[in-house]
Amino acid sequence: MQPSDLLAFSLGVALAGAGGWIALSRARMAWAEQRHKAESESQSKLNELAQQCAKDVHEADRRALQTIESMQSVLAQDREALRTAQTDLVAREKELSEREQEIESALARVSRLTAEEARAEQEARFQAEIELLANQTFREREQALTEEAEAKARTTLLHIMERHNPEFTIQATTAIVPLATEDMKGRLIGREGRNIRSFEQITGVDLIIDETPEAVILSCFDPVRRETARLALMNLMIDGRIHPGRIEEVYQQAQAEIEQVIRESGELAVVRSQIPPLPAKVVETMGRLRFRTSYAQNVLDHSVETALLAGIIASELKLNVALARRAGFLHDIGKALPPEYEGPHALAGMEFLKQCGMKGAVLNAVGAHHYDIEPASPEAQVVIVADSISASRPGARRESLEKYVKHLSELESLTMEFPGVERVFAMSAGREIRVFVKPAAVNDLQAAKLAKEIAQRIEAELEYGGQIKITVIRETRIQETAK
Repeated sequence: MQPSDLLAFSLGVALAGAGGWIALSRARMAWAEQRHKAESESQSKLNELAQQCAKDVHEADRRALQTIESMQSVLAQDREALRTAQTDLVAREKELSEREQEIESALARVSRLTAEEARAEQEARFQAEIELLANQTFREREQALTEEAEAKARTTLLHIMERHNPEFTIQATTAIVPLATEDMKGRLIGREGRNIRSFEQITGVDLIIDETPEAVILSCFDPVRRETARLALMNLMIDGRIHPGRIEEVYQQAQAEIEQVIRESGELAVVRSQIPPLPAKVVETMGRLRFRTSYAQNVLDHSVETALLAGIIASELKLNVALARRAGFLHDIGKALPPEYEGPHALAGMEFLKQCGMKGAVLNAVGAHHYDIEPASPEAQVVIVADSISASRPGARRESLEKYVKHLSELESLTMEFPGVERVFAMSAGREIRVFVKPAAVNDLQAAKLAKEIAQRIEAELEYGGQIKITVIRETRIQETAK
């Protein structure tokens, strides 16, 4: 081998060794980097695991603490219940101890009693037992006597009702007036209806002219007003002069005749009731009850009937018959009084009779017949019983008519409370109110306002079906006399 070749070979060997070392160094550096990266990832996972373990341990500690606190609360409640039971037990033991001492004291006292003292104590105990038994027997006997007395009272009342034979009356709200000829209907209507309008305005009664042959109907809830209108209509047809001026004259005459009928009715009722004479004012007021009804029962007939029943009952019970009859006759006089007398009709009647000079037991019986005041005498109780018998007998009353009349009365009373109102007529079965006002107190504008106020108050205070028409009438009359 030539020296040049050896040199080249040596140089080649040297160059080859240097390249391997470089590659080895690079491999070692790559391996170190991979190891460092793996160690970092492992450390990160170890840290995450450590944090998760710490959280789990904290949550377990928290739950364990809650469980311990709950058990401590239950334990405290158990301890409190135990203390309460111990307290109750101590109290019970104390009570038993005191009871035992009382028994021991009683035994000691009994042991020290003599024979006479023991006998006296035994007798006292027997006496208490006998009194208890006697009270029980007395109550049983009292109940039996009460039942027996009630049975006898019922029998007595039945005998009284059998002895009294009342008339059955039926009241209506209409009256049929026969006509002489069919032409009379046209005359009653008048030219353009002026006669019938005047008649209804003056009387406050509906004049119904329909297809009924030779007859007309007067409709009004107030029997006095209806009877007055019927009498006026009959006199008009007899007289033959039918016009607004003549209607008013005849109506005034009819009013005078009805007043006479009222006085005579009151006097006759006094005679029928078998009572001594009464003051003229009282008799006249009672006569007005002839035209009043209560649940369709004529109030004057009811008053006479109550007086007779009260007299019979008082006679059976050996009471004051005259007093019972007088109080029974006057008990409903409050129903005939004007609106100035306020309050229940029993108290209003009592006040009216007091003003008329009545005194004593009669006033109390009148005021107490509906228990507005306490009955102060046996005769007052008799009046209550007689009133109930008369009102509750079969066929005596009919509630629907009373409600109807009450509704119309409420309409008129409510409207009369307005200032400036002179007269009020409820007509057409309560579907219309005609209000006559004082011309000097109410002008045309105020009349329109009054109608509105009346309608609003009716809507607010009364119960009714359908509609109610309010007609306010303001009329001015000027009269002169030619001499």
